[in-house]
Amino acid sequence: MAEQDAVPFLDLRAVQLRQRETLHAALDRVLDSGWYILGPETSDFEAEFADFCGARHAVGVASGLDALVLALRACGVGPGDEVLVPSHTFIATWLAVTQVGARPVPVEPRPACATLDPDRLAEALTPRTRAVLPVHLYGQPADLDPILAFARRHGLRVIEDAAQAHGARYQGRRIGAHGDAVAWSFYPGKNLGALGDGGAVTTDNPDVAERLRLLRNYGSRVKYHHEEAGLNSRLDEVQAAFLRTKLPLLEADNRRRRAIAATYLAGLADCPRLTLPTVRAGVEPVWHLFVLRHPQRDALAARLAKRGIHTVIHYPVAPHRQPAYASLGLATGSLPIAEALQDQVLSLPIGPTMDDTQVQRVIAALQDCA
Repeated sequence: MAEQDAVPFLDLRAVQLRQRETLHAALDRVLDSGWYILGPETSDFEAEFADFCGARHAVGVASGLDALVLALRACGVGPGDEVLVPSHTFIATWLAVTQVGARPVPVEPRPACATLDPDRLAEALTPRTRAVLPVHLYGQPADLDPILAFARRHGLRVIEDAAQAHGARYQGRRIGAHGDAVAWSFYPGKNLGALGDGGAVTTDNPDVAERLRLLRNYGSRVKYHHEEAGLNSRLDEVQAAFLRTKLPLLEADNRRRRAIAATYLAGLADCPRLTLPTVRAGVEPVWHLFVLRHPQRDALAARLAKRGIHTVIHYPVAPHRQPAYASLGLATGSLPIAEALQDQVLSLPIGPTMDDTQVQRVIAALQDCA
């Protein structure tokens, strides 16, 4: 099949070109200002994003990974601590824990929705546990109420990884300040994506917000005076200006993603070998990814590719099976749900510029190939 007739996984070029003129205007605004780091574009975006999330504070940083690292540090997590993390997630969730000197302790997910299972937290708890780090994976919020209740009982911090959940709601309230801090990524492919790397942390806690501002800027409030060993991790003015331009489109883009997901769920309901994603009561996903499962995932992906349907695997190797975490000694079979997911998950094309014809082509191909 000719490449121009293929269904892309996500057409980022089309996403950006919708706003060609306004993105150029945002860049010109920064160029004309003469202020390129921690200026008015960043502070204005922080205020607008905090308002969008229903949080009192937002602090822009250089990437989603830095957002997690700085959120953990701002909440007092450090060397010798343990953090309860999902066994099935992008490795950045675990890397952030490692980078602050703590140990990631994996907790298996609920298979139906792939987010952390609150009923399994107690079995992972030790005297060194300092925090829980739930991930709103694929754009579906984790089950926060029981997670927060568990954390309160045991005096733990809750740092949320919302890198895939811009605009998602839990029990009617947008993700952004349920826990102590919420880490965001603005990687270009996210529902709210920059044109480069970027991240932020939202919180209702003014002390956490103030420490985040300190840590992101070399540990300094006053230039050349450093209170602690911070980082250089600042959302730059250009990316902040781009994000301000794109934020007003986010709700409409999320509605389009929900419409595509609903069409997939209806159109694929009669495919017995497919396990479709399940949405729990009380959550409103934003469908950053539409992830199904199939027992012969790789063969299915190859058949779809021949039909011009581009798919991606999120994620083909669980964090505990990565060489980076061999030192934890988590053998094959120790986390069976995560290992089953790594072998079966497949992400279908989805994005705000995807048209109905493309959606129907994906459905037809799966009906034939699955």
